[in-house]
Amino acid sequence: MDFPKSEMPERSFSMKILTSVSRFLLGLIFLVFGLNGFLHFIPMPPPTGVAAQFVGAMFVTKYLLFVFAIEVIGGVLLLINRYVPLALTLLGPIVANILFFHTLMEPSGLGLALFVAMLWGVVFVSVRSAFTVIFQARVEMEAAQGLRHSRVDSLA
Repeated sequence: MDFPKSEMPERSFSMKILTSVSRFLLGLIFLVFGLNGFLHFIPMPPPTGVAAQFVGAMFVTKYLLFVFAIEVIGGVLLLINRYVPLALTLLGPIVANILFFHTLMEPSGLGLALFVAMLWGVVFVSVRSAFTVIFQARVEMEAAQGLRHSRVDSLA
């Protein structure tokens, strides 16, 4: 007697593929653009208007060096599939800033920004269990082991 095939394993398998491809693409994008910030191997037209002032201020203050370094670190972590929640935590604010930058100042790159945000979201959903503790409204505070049993004696 043949039983009907369950769709759950196929769906689970396709979600694993989607997650792996999204993680790989996100890591590759951040590694390439992070390295481009240091090595300048992809020619980019300079921004204009307010976007130019914004990027200019970040360039002059060397702020972009830290952003590019975080992009490279996050991209490598995603590509080697190690510390993925940490990589998402590092890259999350960068993704948000990319979205805001292209929404408010340079709309020409909004498509890629939305694609990167979508990839970040897919990878986030796949490891959301690692983030459940930071979304708790209240957490019980525990005293440190050494402080719990220590007693202060007066010097007098």
